Amino acid sequence: MLFLGFSAGIPILLIFSSLSLWLGEAGVEKSMVTYFSWAALGYSFKFVWAPLLDHLPIPFLTSNFGRRRGWLIFTQLLIISALIWMASIDPSASQQHLTWMALAVVMLGFSSATQDAVIDAYRIEVAELEIQTMMASTYIAGYRLGMIAAGAGALVIAEGLGSSKEAYSYDAWKWTYMIMASLMLVGISTSMLIKEPFRNQVATACYSNNQYIRFLSLFVIAIIAFIVGFNLMTGWVLDISTTLDQWLANDVLASTLAEFFRLIGSAICSFVALFAISKTSLYEAELVNSSFVEPIKDFFGRYGVKSAIVILIFVAFYRISDIVLGVISNVFYQDMGFTKLEIAGASKTFGLVMTILGGFLGGVLSAKYGVMRILVVGAVLTVLTNLLFVLLAQAGNNLTYLYLVISADNLTGGLASTAFIAYLASLTNVSFTAVQYAIFSSLMTLVPKTIGGYSGTMVESMGYENFFLVASAMGVPVLLIIYIIKRVAPIDNQKAK
Repeated sequence: MLFLGFSAGIPILLIFSSLSLWLGEAGVEKSMVTYFSWAALGYSFKFVWAPLLDHLPIPFLTSNFGRRRGWLIFTQLLIISALIWMASIDPSASQQHLTWMALAVVMLGFSSATQDAVIDAYRIEVAELEIQTMMASTYIAGYRLGMIAAGAGALVIAEGLGSSKEAYSYDAWKWTYMIMASLMLVGISTSMLIKEPFRNQVATACYSNNQYIRFLSLFVIAIIAFIVGFNLMTGWVLDISTTLDQWLANDVLASTLAEFFRLIGSAICSFVALFAISKTSLYEAELVNSSFVEPIKDFFGRYGVKSAIVILIFVAFYRISDIVLGVISNVFYQDMGFTKLEIAGASKTFGLVMTILGGFLGGVLSAKYGVMRILVVGAVLTVLTNLLFVLLAQAGNNLTYLYLVISADNLTGGLASTAFIAYLASLTNVSFTAVQYAIFSSLMTLVPKTIGGYSGTMVESMGYENFFLVASAMGVPVLLIIYIIKRVAPIDNQKAK
């Protein structure tokens, strides 16, 4: 889990903070930089294609390595390809190059999210529930080490090769991302050496190639329908945004709500397309039922409709404060006058060490006091530590404040994340591992990352201090949701089958 966590931690910062610094040095506008965080929405929609991980074999890889390991190697090869593609593009060259960069980042987000889903399924299937908190903390340790390599490592390499905000160098970033691609060999080597989970080996149903092809075509059609709907609604979104701005007198909130309506409309287009296909011979009813219907029925059947809905709301909002703030954090540090080496030392090295420490602390405390109590502690501390960013914004270029704020924030993040991952594992039935866990982890990031895409625009309109106050306040309702869950669906008493 340590090495698989490292492999999972490499891509995420190459989509977020490291990429934001690259684009910032390349002269891309701040609002456009944070829009790139939407490329990571693949993490929020991976539940859509998660059934493929349980049912669809990869030619050659599945037969030689097994279903989980085959998918792991496949996704890791995709990540390497996406990073090499990004390295080959100079975003400062033209708008077209920026578009190609966006497509490469989407590919990276998609392949990275898929790798995460496979690793999550592997972790849950290979170990019993009793040690999932320690499995989670070890995974987080590896994940953070990967983030150190892709965060601090990337910044140090780019700086060492001669790129800065004052003197941008495409070649420096090109070789930085090529080196990051080579680090994914750690994940590929690990995937080749580990054993396939026994429960997965004996539980996998067999289907014909024709059934698999029809099943895969459903996803392709759904994605095309989503993209078409997204583009067709552009004019409507502008009209809705203008109308809402007149009512709310807040263009940031208006545009955020308008884009939310666009996402809903695009999703409806996908469902309409799938409904139409369900009336044709292309529809593979048996696979669809076992892939989507049964996992959802199982979850609602185990918890009941009311409790299940409360749990899903909690999952969707638990990390909202941290994720929304995190999208803009690197740009904030840069705007405060810190150099890439200072950011790398404080945020990407020292800060991630604190996250690893927080992760192990969360694992130990969860095992001793229960996941519920640590989730409460994590929620409270998240709100309080995010408020510290207001002090940093007031202090400006103060390296001591930077280390103190990042230490507190990352220690809390590691503690809360470990407890939360263990909680999600407890919700999952090993008979539907990939799909159920993908749904939970997708919900965890969907709303925060959608809002986070507007963080640059929000900062430009209200300033950093007010933005940090708003981001911290987003975590307050989570405490109320936890209180409700304690009454209708106690966490520590729930066991996965």
